[in-house]
Amino acid sequence: MNIFTLPIRNLKRKLPRTLIMLVVFTIGILSMVAINRVSRVVGDGLEKKLNQFGANILVYPVTDNLHLSYGGFELGSLSYEVRYLSESKVEGAIRNIELSKNISAIAPKLVAPEKVGGTPVMVVGVNWGEEMKIKEHWMLHGAVPDGPSSLLAGGSIAESLGLKHGSSVTIGKSKFSVSGVIGKTGSEDDNVIFMDIHQLQRITDKKGLVNFVEVSALCSACPIEDIVKQISGGLPGVDIRTVQSQVMQRMSAVGFVTRLAGAVSLVIIFTASFMIALFMIASVNERKREIGVLRSLGYSRLSVFTVFCFEALMIGSAAGLIGYVSGYFASFKALEILKIAEDTKLGFAPAQFLLTFLIVTAVSMAASALPAWKATRIEPSEALVAL
Repeated sequence: MNIFTLPIRNLKRKLPRTLIMLVVFTIGILSMVAINRVSRVVGDGLEKKLNQFGANILVYPVTDNLHLSYGGFELGSLSYEVRYLSESKVEGAIRNIELSKNISAIAPKLVAPEKVGGTPVMVVGVNWGEEMKIKEHWMLHGAVPDGPSSLLAGGSIAESLGLKHGSSVTIGKSKFSVSGVIGKTGSEDDNVIFMDIHQLQRITDKKGLVNFVEVSALCSACPIEDIVKQISGGLPGVDIRTVQSQVMQRMSAVGFVTRLAGAVSLVIIFTASFMIALFMIASVNERKREIGVLRSLGYSRLSVFTVFCFEALMIGSAAGLIGYVSGYFASFKALEILKIAEDTKLGFAPAQFLLTFLIVTAVSMAASALPAWKATRIEPSEALVAL
């Protein structure tokens, strides 16, 4: 009989209570692990959904502007010349940055004034595949163009020109069909016509050129400034701006999910540690006679302290191991029930398992410290009086 076999014998002797404590603690760890894993997926999914409402980084060519004013009268700013970016160069540079995995969409734009039926209109050339990644909030009356001879009309310009799904328009010397009309968004999109960017480059004789590029970046995994810095390094001589309002909105939404999961986890850990403390206090009160006998046999205060801490350590270790494994599988079931398991990359993380295990065992030891210290204060004579 030693300080390591005594805790095992005691836990076996009080097996029903030990099992109840183990099950309750395990359920707490299971819940904590599942909540954190699900919150990570929900946070990533939420950010991807927010990315559908526009880009958060804009890449422009550097322009020389002259600000005109005289006598307090403002005449606005005048650009010396319109400059363009190379579509392939910009896209290649952005996709080759170190944080390219955080880029969800690269949407180049070519803007050109044209005429439809004698009416001046603004035509925007886009890459449909990339554009729809950041414009999924569009309510289309029709469909996304499936070829270079189709286009989309903004809600307001469609009303002005009498355009609807199936209409035909002539831009330059080419004829196009309207594959859809965008429901009014209250933005500049309402007043323009969107068409295939390469088709507009051909019409305007600006092959491979764009006016600017919109970039949608996932900013929860790293600061948006890091992405901007890396893009600037690959594209010297361009002007890169961040849409701070959208960045802050996305970070706030994702941060809320993370903070909520953290708060729930803290409550679970606190409750579990409180229950372990109560379990150990009850054990100390019931075993005063045993403690007195141990002290009379020469066991030191440190040995008695170790006996009770080792009991809590065994319960915490078992609960941490079983709880993490159960929470790991429970998280997939929760994602399936919530219907957000699609495109989920949530594998086993050894580092996270080790960290969770260490935290649980540390909490178990800390919760048992006070009851164990109380046990060391019991004198042999005081315990033997109860016989």
